[in-house]
Amino acid sequence: MLFLFSFVTFVQSYDVSNKYNFAPMTQPFDFDRLIDRRGTDATKYAELAEKYGRTDLLPLWIADMDFATPTEITDALVDCVRCPVLGYTTPPASLWQSIASWLGHRHGWHVSPDEVDYVPGVKKALGLSVNYFTRPGDKILIQPPVYHSFHSVIEGNGRRVITNPLVFDGETYAMDLDGLEHIVADEHPTMMIVCNPHNPVGIQWDADTLRRVASICYRYGVLLLSDEIYADLVIDGSRHIPTASVSSEAAEITVTLGAPSKTFNLPGIAAAWTVVQSPELRRGWFDWLHASEFDTPPVAAIYSTIAAYTRCEEWLDALLPYLADNCGFATRFIADNMPGVKAVMPNAGFGLWIDFRDTGLSHEALTDMLVNVAAVAVSDGASFGTEGTGFVRLNVGVPRSVLAEGLGRIARALAAGNTSAAVS
Repeated sequence: MLFLFSFVTFVQSYDVSNKYNFAPMTQPFDFDRLIDRRGTDATKYAELAEKYGRTDLLPLWIADMDFATPTEITDALVDCVRCPVLGYTTPPASLWQSIASWLGHRHGWHVSPDEVDYVPGVKKALGLSVNYFTRPGDKILIQPPVYHSFHSVIEGNGRRVITNPLVFDGETYAMDLDGLEHIVADEHPTMMIVCNPHNPVGIQWDADTLRRVASICYRYGVLLLSDEIYADLVIDGSRHIPTASVSSEAAEITVTLGAPSKTFNLPGIAAAWTVVQSPELRRGWFDWLHASEFDTPPVAAIYSTIAAYTRCEEWLDALLPYLADNCGFATRFIADNMPGVKAVMPNAGFGLWIDFRDTGLSHEALTDMLVNVAAVAVSDGASFGTEGTGFVRLNVGVPRSVLAEGLGRIARALAAGNTSAAVS
C-alpha cells in the first residue's frame, strides 16, 4: 500500500523548525523559493515515467538545482535575444578572459586565455576527448563509484573500461593509489578519467593524491582527463584544487573540462570549456575541435558564461553555505531518524551519497521502497558502478522545505517497513 503523508504532518512529527534549524533565508538571494518546473519539459519530471514507472514522485535525482538562475545571467540572455538578428556571432576575447580570470581568482590556477577553448557541454566533451585522444579498443581507466556517463561514453565509443575502485572505510572514500599503479602498469590504459571533485561521493581530492595520480600517469604515458564540473561547489570553506595545477607533470598530461552549468544552474545552456596547458596536447586538440566547429559557442553560451564569471560571484558565495547547511541538515536528520542508514558528508557538490546497506533491504527492495512507498525519485547508486549497490545519491540542491519533505518520506517509509520486496 502506498504510504504518503503531507509536509505539514512531517513538520509536526519531526519538529523541523526547532531541532533542525529549519529557517527562511535572511539574505537577498531566496534559495527557499519554491519554483514549479512541471510543464516546462524539465528532465527531472519529463523522464520520471521512463526511469521510475511513475510520474507522481518527488524528484531528487538529476543533478541540476531548483534555485533560480542568477538574474544577471537571465538578463544577459534577454538582452541577447532582443537583437533583431540572431546571426553568426564571433566569440569576443572577453569570453576566454572571463574563464581564465575566474580560474585564477577563484581557484588560484593561472592559465592564459589562449589555453582555453569552448566545448558543447562536459559530457559531450568527454565523448570528444575519448574520440580524439584514444583509438577503438583502447583501455580507459575510471574509479567507481563514479559518474555513470564515464562508463557509457567509453563503451559507447568502442573503447574498454578498466576500473580502480575507490576505497570506502565506512565514513569516507579514498583513492587506492597502490592499486592504481599496479593496474596502470599491468593494463596499459591510454587514458585515465579523474572526477575532481568526485561525483557521486562529493570529495575534493587533496593535492598530494592528485600529484601521485599525475606522477603515475606521467611515468606510464597515460593521458589524464579531469572532469571538474563541480569545481566551484566546494562547500566546506576550502578551495578547489585543479588537477593540472598540482605539478609540472600534471600540467603536461592533463586535459581539463569544466563549465558554469552546475555552479550557476544553467545546464540547459550548452556552455562548457576545456583548458590544456601543454602546447603539444593543446595544439592538436584545439585544431581538431576547430575543424568541425565543436569549439564554436552558440550566442547564448557566450553571454551567459561571461555574465556568470564576471557578475555572479556574490550569488555563488551565498549559495555555498546554503548547500552546506542542506547537507548538514540531511545528515543529522538521517542519523536521528533512519536506523541503519548513513550519509557520507560531502565537501563538494550538491549530491548526498547515502548508504542503506545496514537496513536489511536488498538493493531491489531499497529501490522499491523509495519509489513505491516513499514516492521519492533518487539516483540509483548501482548506476555509478557495482560499488554503489545499496547506496543512492540524493540531490540537496533544492529548497530546504523540499529536502525536508523528501527525507521525511524516506524515514516514514523505512519505519513502515512494507516494501513489496523486503528481505526477511
